[in-house]
Amino acid sequence: MNLEGRRESRNVEDRRMSGGAKAGLGLGGVVIIGLLTLLFGGNLGDVISNVQSQGGLATTQTASPGEYSQQEQELATFAKRVLAGTEDVWTAVLQQYGIQYVPPRMVLYSGYTTSGCGSANASVGPFYCSADQTIYLDLDFFTSMRSQIGADGDFAYAYVIAHEIGHHVQHLLGTLGQAHQQMARMSKSDANKVSVRIELQADFYAGVWAYNDNKMYGSLEDGDLMEALTCATKIGDDYLQKKSQGYVVEDSFTHGTAQQRLRWLKKGLATGDLRQGDTFSISEREL
Repeated sequence: MNLEGRRESRNVEDRRMSGGAKAGLGLGGVVIIGLLTLLFGGNLGDVISNVQSQGGLATTQTASPGEYSQQEQELATFAKRVLAGTEDVWTAVLQQYGIQYVPPRMVLYSGYTTSGCGSANASVGPFYCSADQTIYLDLDFFTSMRSQIGADGDFAYAYVIAHEIGHHVQHLLGTLGQAHQQMARMSKSDANKVSVRIELQADFYAGVWAYNDNKMYGSLEDGDLMEALTCATKIGDDYLQKKSQGYVVEDSFTHGTAQQRLRWLKKGLATGDLRQGDTFSISEREL
């Protein structure tokens, strides 16, 4: 992505200097399970319980302000610029429908942090908390994406952030709250099916952002689309379950198959049209 000269969002709180111990990512399958459960909006409590049951996290001392590498600082700048791009795009897109976009905050942290949705550590991956309208991101997650599931590249990283912003858009439109209310009255397997529709719509919204960001700023470069599409295929429930446990349990899907996630991201990228992202009123076959 070409973000050179772009502004950085001011809606960012950097907690990396005071986040406590920095989490080690050498947990093998535990980290992968954390990624498949929470990657792009899963259940925070389930992941924390899972990691704790596996013996917790390895830790080292938190870096002091002057100890962050150039790569870490570049990733922080990148995240702030992507967040700024989502602010510009969603302000313009929602304005077309008479809706004021209220941007979320982003918290950058190391190791663990607290949120309006509870405490979290690095193994949970990026997540959006509607209670405080904040995205939480440990930048080490991008390293884990590359090493654990083979998804890499700046546009793949931007897709991660844009997906979480998609959940914020759902929150502002009332979609997320309505879906969660429905899920609370359902069996676990039926609630999982609603969760899949939530996640696929957030994938679509990530594509809508990319389409419009490129239209505004010419931000996409050769290879960017392939990075995001490759990432989408590697975060499907079927792909990740087979990678971590060798078999697939369809009733436990919460984010959608690789094919579904790819389809909805591509649809958003191709159309940039908010109106074409209704994942809730169509049949399962159409997903």
